[in-house]
Amino acid sequence: MKIKEVRDHSSAQLGTELEAIERRLFDLRTQSVTEKVKVSELIKGRKDVAKIKTVLREREIAAQSAGGSVKA
Repeated sequence: MKIKEVRDHSSAQLGTELEAIERRLFDLRTQSVTEKVKVSELIKGRKDVAKIKTVLREREIAAQSAGGSVKA
């Protein structure tokens, strides 16, 4: 998933996507105990989680600054 694709989604869509990816990562980690799992899938999943969380945080900061909360 590219960062441009992540930014095109709404925050609600990103939330559900984040949950799905985190669930997939959990499943992959549990599978890695009993069977062989491609490490590249784990790395890709972690990077996707980081991208989504970054975009969500950017939106949160933008909303706070647009709201007028200014620190002196």
